[in-house]
Amino acid sequence: MGTEICLRKAKVNQKLKILSVSAQGELGRRIRDMGLIPGTEVHVIGKAPLKDPVALRLKDFTLTLRNSEADHITVVPLED
Repeated sequence: MGTEICLRKAKVNQKLKILSVSAQGELGRRIRDMGLIPGTEVHVIGKAPLKDPVALRLKDFTLTLRNSEADHITVVPLED
């Protein structure tokens, strides 16, 4: 496995594993309710032209996150 990075810095087509979610309160609850919990594998499938938002594929659905939300998620790249 690679080095820990913030989800915002992930590249398109990169597969990652969530290590932690540092958001607290309502934002933290919303992020976790969307299925972004430690141990979950995600695949970055796209980014908008200005890099915000980022589109993720996890489990059986696609999810988009603002960079301000992605900043609270620490991930590690998975090797294929």
